[in-house]
Amino acid sequence: MTIKVKQPGLATSVQDGGREGYYHLGIPPSGALDQFALRSGNLLVGNAPTAAALECSLLGPQLEFQRDALVAVTGARMQPRVDGMEQPLDTAFRVRSGQVLSFDYPKAGARSYVAIAGGIDVPLVLESRSTYGLGALGGWQGRKLAVGDLLPLGSAPTQAAEGRRLPLSQIPVHEKQATLRVVPGLYIHRLTAEAVERFFDDTWTVGSEADRIGYRFKGGQPMQFVPREQPFGAGSDPSNIVDACYPIGSIQIPGGLEPIVLLRDAVSGGGYATIGTVISADLDLIGQLQPNHKAQFVRVTLEQALQARRHQQQRLQRLSHLFSA
Repeated sequence: MTIKVKQPGLATSVQDGGREGYYHLGIPPSGALDQFALRSGNLLVGNAPTAAALECSLLGPQLEFQRDALVAVTGARMQPRVDGMEQPLDTAFRVRSGQVLSFDYPKAGARSYVAIAGGIDVPLVLESRSTYGLGALGGWQGRKLAVGDLLPLGSAPTQAAEGRRLPLSQIPVHEKQATLRVVPGLYIHRLTAEAVERFFDDTWTVGSEADRIGYRFKGGQPMQFVPREQPFGAGSDPSNIVDACYPIGSIQIPGGLEPIVLLRDAVSGGGYATIGTVISADLDLIGQLQPNHKAQFVRVTLEQALQARRHQQQRLQRLSHLFSA
């Protein structure tokens, strides 16, 4: 049975844990921008932690269910409603056949995740059901949802239970300002020492261009690059280099003006110098920032980044253990 999309929302797409292992071929991982929210929603309805769910950005969809289903909404504080009646966030609730699930505007955060028992049963493409919009790959027909789409559901797990809820201690608080830890990158030497200090001292504002490909940050002081004769193969912009790889979370500053943090749908390489990388433990925070929210970048060592990653992995393990019994 299926779900009918009555209204698609602003940018709703099918996402799972991601399409790992193909980045060297130019295919990014895609997957949920807030991995913790995806996992918590799936565990609430009895799915595998990285099962395919719906990622809803800023404006939620209207979904008509064509079978009874168990649903959980996590991530942004985007109040779910069934036929207009409020339903709890971070809690498994029932939607009956013929009922419509809709959402209020987010009170905090930017992206909600709609996990449904059985998962969204779109075909696997390169071992993932995630949507990669730039490549028209995976998800529902390789794109975000549109009016009239009919999304297939998988078989609901027998252990799913209505009323299962996430403990308050496990529910993130989505602030309007984030501190993003950065490991300085291979090309940070291309900036002058003064520009490096300004980058980390300034408070930046999320631009309206923020999406799954990358977040642009505005409002800081322009940064200068160390003068040099551009090498053969590099462009004329002072931030250009001969092509290099882009890790997820890497930061480029075209023209020295506005930093761009590349996210899970970004291309795998190009000709802009990447001055650093937002650590993996902080990427969920970026996915929940709205336009005009604030951020400050803080430099950390590789050892500190690895320690933060271990803490994040332990946090995910604790989440799984809550629902393993």
